Amino acid sequence: MAIKYTPEVIEHFTHPQNVGEIEGADASATEGSPACGDMVTFTLKVNPENKIIEDVRFRSYGCASNIATASMATVLAKGKTTDEVKAFHPKVVAERLGGLPAIKMHCSVLAVNGLKAAVKQWEIAHGLAQEEEVVCNEQTIRKLLKGVINPETGRSIVAMNMVNYIKVEGGRVYVEIALMGTDELYAENIREEVTEKLESMKCLQEVIVRILERDKFEMKAENGPRPEGEQPGGGEA
Repeated sequence: MAIKYTPEVIEHFTHPQNVGEIEGADASATEGSPACGDMVTFTLKVNPENKIIEDVRFRSYGCASNIATASMATVLAKGKTTDEVKAFHPKVVAERLGGLPAIKMHCSVLAVNGLKAAVKQWEIAHGLAQEEEVVCNEQTIRKLLKGVINPETGRSIVAMNMVNYIKVEGGRVYVEIALMGTDELYAENIREEVTEKLESMKCLQEVIVRILERDKFEMKAENGPRPEGEQPGGGEA
């Protein structure tokens, strides 16, 4: 079935704002990857005296929604302070576009996270923030997975209680995602998104992700054995 887009999405896709790259940018950040099909890079020019974003541009390597959300995100960010951008929520970008199909809500998350990452880089460069040393534990992994959106509902897999099990041992992480009634059509997409998020953590050397049915606990992916002594459908680590 064809995806239906709002007039606002179509406008920002066909006539995107602030496309390109700022030469001599004060900060830049890339979110996503070609592997998942969507990637966007933001560059910023920030006034250090008042922290106002004087210019922001993007380059998108993705679908219509990826381009439209990145375009709208730059429109909302230009003229705002870095603190205001840090308070942005993906839902606002989607609302300003007249809404997004659930299967494309992850694009607004990608755009907002990319902007915030660029702001963070600017703050670090100006001594306003420090590089965070990421500790690999269940809490940080669960926080990271809040950015993975169920394409069928447009909601975070964490908010939907789909993260069934997490176990971290050294540089190895094992995660189970319960579909919770989600159509199996989206299972591979969710697995890829989760894997990509986890592989971005420098403290991890091995990532194992399994998708299972909550009611049957039937394994849907062959990505390695469950930790010894654990059975499918077990509680949180």
